[in-house]
Amino acid sequence: MYEPASKQPLQRRKMKHRLLDVLVVMVGYILSPLSWWNDLLVNVPLAYLFSLPFSLLDERLFLSSFILGYWLSNLFGLLLLHWGGSSLLRDKRPGISIKWSIVVSLLYSFIMIILVLLGWLAPPTDYLQYLQP
Repeated sequence: MYEPASKQPLQRRKMKHRLLDVLVVMVGYILSPLSWWNDLLVNVPLAYLFSLPFSLLDERLFLSSFILGYWLSNLFGLLLLHWGGSSLLRDKRPGISIKWSIVVSLLYSFIMIILVLLGWLAPPTDYLQYLQP
C-alpha cells in the first residue's frame, strides 16, 4: 500500500529516533554493570585512561581516580540504558534494578582495589619505563 508523501518524512523521523534509542540502549548495556564481560573489555580500560592524567600529576591519585572512572563509566551506562529504554518503552517502566547494579559495581570496585593493592594493576606511570628506548 502506498502512503501519502506527507506521512513518509514523519515515519522516517520516527524510525531514525527509534534506531538512535536502540543505539543508546546498546552502548548503555555495554557500559553498565548488567553485562558480565564489559568490565575487562570496556570499563577497566576506560577507567585506566580516565586515571592516566591524574596519575601523571601525582601517582597517589591513581587508585582513587581509577575507581572514580570505573564508577562513572558504570553510571553513564545505566543512565544511557534508562534514557534509551524509557524512550523505546514510553508506556512501560524500564526493567533496570538499580540496587543490583550498585551491588555489582561495589563488588567489581573492591576487586579492582585489591588488584591495585596487590600490584597486578599498576599506575600508568609505572609502564612509562617500557616505552623509553
